[in-house]
Amino acid sequence: MQAEILSPEAAFAQTGLSLPPAPQPLGVYKPYLIDGKYLYVSGHGPVQDDKSLIIGRIGDDMDMEQGKLAARQVGLTILSTIRTHLGSLDRVKRVIKVLGMVNCTSNFERHPYVINGCSELFASVWGTENGIGVRSAVGMGSLPDNIPVEVEALFELV
Repeated sequence: MQAEILSPEAAFAQTGLSLPPAPQPLGVYKPYLIDGKYLYVSGHGPVQDDKSLIIGRIGDDMDMEQGKLAARQVGLTILSTIRTHLGSLDRVKRVIKVLGMVNCTSNFERHPYVINGCSELFASVWGTENGIGVRSAVGMGSLPDNIPVEVEALFELV
């Protein structure tokens, strides 16, 4: 018996998570851009349901687990941008690339673990075949507004 394949919207609903409001640009850039069959999403931070940002530096005032949860929140913020501007997560066929940036102390070395918070969310929405793309996870000396994680991504549209 073959397992039922859920749509991205149905898979997201099963997570029980909620999407924060899609952020508005605070600078001179677009939050997303469609070029042919590709969706480019600008760097997003961890926006919470009340529109506030998660703030902190990993290895200083946040630990690795809090950083991973912040990365998941960034993923939720990206999903919110997709749903708000494209109408449905079902418009995305697959994740192509994720760039995760971690605001951390110079001795912190577990950047990939932190960014897994976002990558695991995407895998739960689009499945392991389409929800996992290529990825970079890097440490930064600082990020805007002292957010702990910023992620930008490239998706293929249906």
